[in-house]
Amino acid sequence: MNRRHFIGAAATAPSLLAAQAKPLQLKITGLKTFVVNVGSVNWVFCKILTDQGLTGLGEGSVTSKEATVAQAIQEHERFLVGKDPTEIELLWQGMFRYPRWRGGPILNSAISAVEIALWDILGKALGVPVYKLLGGAARRRIRLYKDVGSTPEAFLQAKSEGFTAAKSGFVTVQNNLVLPSFAVREGARKLEAVRKAVGDDFDICIDAHGVLTTVMAIDFCTRIEELRPMFVEEPTQVEDIGELALLREKTKVPLATGERAFTKYGFTEFCTRHLVNYVQPDVCHAGGILELKKIGTIAEAFRIEMAPHNPQSEVSTLASLHVNATTPAATILEYNPRRDPWIQELFNGGAVKVKDGFAELPDRPGLGVDLNEKVAAQHPYKPINRPNYVFSDGAVADH
Repeated sequence: MNRRHFIGAAATAPSLLAAQAKPLQLKITGLKTFVVNVGSVNWVFCKILTDQGLTGLGEGSVTSKEATVAQAIQEHERFLVGKDPTEIELLWQGMFRYPRWRGGPILNSAISAVEIALWDILGKALGVPVYKLLGGAARRRIRLYKDVGSTPEAFLQAKSEGFTAAKSGFVTVQNNLVLPSFAVREGARKLEAVRKAVGDDFDICIDAHGVLTTVMAIDFCTRIEELRPMFVEEPTQVEDIGELALLREKTKVPLATGERAFTKYGFTEFCTRHLVNYVQPDVCHAGGILELKKIGTIAEAFRIEMAPHNPQSEVSTLASLHVNATTPAATILEYNPRRDPWIQELFNGGAVKVKDGFAELPDRPGLGVDLNEKVAAQHPYKPINRPNYVFSDGAVADH
């Protein structure tokens, strides 16, 4: 570059920087919600509309309470209209703190859905994937574990597809009846069969799903120690953290929890007291993309790994992938692919790319996926009743 060109380039640089630094001048003009039935569950989505035609997509699916969370999402419209969608932290703080009543699955899932959609808008406006806005990649690809049945055949199928880890329930409940000794004994037997089939180097994850009583949890976890599961998820209820601490003292099995905990406040004690080996926040419930990132930072500080809960749609999966990509503590992600042709159409073909049990880094601007509203309308909300577990005396059992 000669002197004239150098001086010209130097003169031009400030104007380029100024152009890049100019506000995007976006304003929110509306919000729409969609509840889509997918057989045994309903997915809940929202779209945020702006005055420049950009839209953002988010998800806040809550099992059994989908219609309620859809209304909670819609109630944010009156707060959001007219505001700048790129001021994500400011809007999150307003949605979380201004109403005074805060917390719980409905309110936090509604905020999560909106927050995810705001990141989608920002990424699209700047023409980059969301993870680039979160600090860039901390890894080259994202390890996945697949949700499967509790048979050796199901785990072997996942292994043949290239996965290095898979998860199932194992704890056995028949006809909605919880028989503690049978549930624990049969669960351990199934796990032993799976371990024998997949070998020593395949990671087996167990989802106890809150079914276990305290006595059952101690019995089950101590029985299976030599089978070396990757973790036992939700072995206790979230209401009493002392129960988790008791189990932690009794077993050397790695423990995991967090799908029913919310925001950074709900995960701090898990980490500071080292009660679990894996925290499992859900991006659709815990507060959204940035809150998931914050939880991962807390986990990293205490050398605890993060394995986000993610049984929902491709929207949830992509939001989680953007966080996992940038968060050192986020070492694995739950993956529950739905290959029904109409679901592929729902997301216009989809954007999650998986090879040999790992997801590639998202490469599209924003979240990377859109919702086909016409397909969504063809699969409207249907009320779903979850199984009602009981003990032999008819008392209600957890699930």
